[in-house]
Order: sequence, then structure tokens, then C-alpha cells
Amino acid sequence: MDQLSLIKQPIEREFSEFTDLFNQSLTHGDRLLSEVLAHIRQRGGKRMRPILTLLIAKSYGGVTRVTQNAAIGLELLHTASLVHDDVVDESGERRGQASVNATYNNKAAVLVGDFILSTALLHVSYTNDQRIVENLAELGRTLASGELLQLWNISNKEISEDIYYEVIKQKTAVLFESCAAIGALSAGASDEEVRRASQFGQNLGIMFQIRDDIFDYYDSKEIGKPTGNDMAEGKLTLPVIYALNHSPYESMINLSKKVKAGTINNDEIAVLVEFTKQQGGIDYAEKRMEDFHAEALKYLDESIPDPEIRQSLMAYLEYIIKRNK
Repeated sequence: MDQLSLIKQPIEREFSEFTDLFNQSLTHGDRLLSEVLAHIRQRGGKRMRPILTLLIAKSYGGVTRVTQNAAIGLELLHTASLVHDDVVDESGERRGQASVNATYNNKAAVLVGDFILSTALLHVSYTNDQRIVENLAELGRTLASGELLQLWNISNKEISEDIYYEVIKQKTAVLFESCAAIGALSAGASDEEVRRASQFGQNLGIMFQIRDDIFDYYDSKEIGKPTGNDMAEGKLTLPVIYALNHSPYESMINLSKKVKAGTINNDEIAVLVEFTKQQGGIDYAEKRMEDFHAEALKYLDESIPDPEIRQSLMAYLEYIIKRNK
């Protein structure tokens, strides 16, 4: 059995139901809208976030219709944010497929993103749970503020690990945090159980982003982006932040300023990438990822009594930390 099958094993029936309902939510009769939604459905993805919601809900009592509508709302909000992000980033590709803005245009992408966001709100309203509605609404606010914080950080002269974590908590980890928290809420978990599930989700999301950032220091067609892509976009991530702060060579600091100014070229990026590797930046990022992994494992030991679900969530953690794309 492959790892993804192991992860989904306790929720096979529930995940199949989710997939059907989710695809229905991304279906419409209007011509252009129908065409764009079909384009988005085709790229699919592994649906790691709704899997997390379903697993946590099952651990705390069971997957209900409330859970399914909440999971659909979360995944739709995530999908809408990706469509809008591609417009903001002027990205031509998403998961190896042409982005909506590249295939159609920015106007269509923004409008379809708005439609998907509204559909997310509709599905979360079906839960009739004020706490879940508030959580999803707050998630949308945090994702937007995280994007703005990242834009501000590009022009920020300080090279700060603390700000790096602040950005990734708002941009990436908050999604996993909400998926775990809402899964627990949908199953009637106590406030303390929801808090612990939420922290587990945050740790998981931070691991996910650090792994994603490490990818940027290695050239691989499987990953789907060239080496130094983040630097080309003005972003300094954890490995190079560590290297710059612990081996502050003036020449490398000057290159980091060029990253933030958007004036760095590919040869200079290659120099900065090699410097990061030589100064232990990758090793440090791997170590920090292991720290968050240990915290996440502690939650599983203390809060997930069902052995099948615990094994599934352990496989989930392993998948996040060891994935190659």
C-alpha cells in the first residue's frame, strides 16, 4: 500500500463522498464559468487539507454532513486563493497545468476566484455552526493579510527569521490550522481539544512550508519550479536567512539586497544558493522541520487514541516532511 492510500484508509468512504460533493460545488451551467471551473477541476491535487479535516473529525467522534460542508468550504477558499494568487504573482502555471489567468485572462481569473469564494461561504453556511463560520471567515482575512505581509517584507531591509515564521503562519500554516480546528469543531470536540488540534495543524503547516522552501535550492523538473525561483520573486526563505545571519559576508548581504530590490540575476542567485548550502542553511531548515515534527508527534501520542487514525496521521506527517514535490 502506498503512503497516500495508508493516509486515507480510515476515511476512504468519507473522502469519496467529499470528492463527489466538491466536484459538484465546482460545476455550473454557464458557458465561460463552466469551462473555467472544469479547467480547475482537472488539476485536482491530493486534497491533503480536507483529508486532515476528515481524519481529525473522525478521531473526535465522526465525519458528519457538517464536517463535509466545512471541508468543502475550506478547500474552495483555498482554491479561490490560489486562483487569485496566480493573478497577483503573474504566474503562468499551477501544478504543471496552465493557470486560469494564463489560459483565459486576469479578468476571468479574478471573477471565477470570487465565484469560488462565494461558493465556499455558501457551503460553510450549511453547517449552521457559528464557530465554524467565524473560523473560515477569519481564515480568509488571515490569508489576505499574509499576502500583504509578504509584499511588505520584500521591501523590509531586516533579514528576520521571526518575520519569516510570521509570514508562513499567515500564508500557509493557517490553512492546516483551520482544517484541523474545524474538523474537531464539526465533531463536537471540547475547546481544549480544538485548541490542541489547531496547534497540531499549525505545526504541520509550518513543516509543509519549510519543505517547500528547501525545494527552491535544488533544480528538479518534478518539483515544477527552477532553482532560486523564490529569490527571483524577491523572497528570502529560512535556509538563506539562517546563512546570512550566521555568516554575514558583506558580498552575500549585498546579493540579498538585490533579491529584495528585484534586480538580482540568475548567476547571482546561483552564488547565493551555493553560499546557503555551504553555510548550513539547508541543514538548519531540516532541523527546524524536525522540531515541529516532534511537537506534532507529541499531539498524536497524547490526543489521538484510535490506533488506525493515529497511524494514518503519522503517515501524513511523514508524507509532508519527506515529500519530493
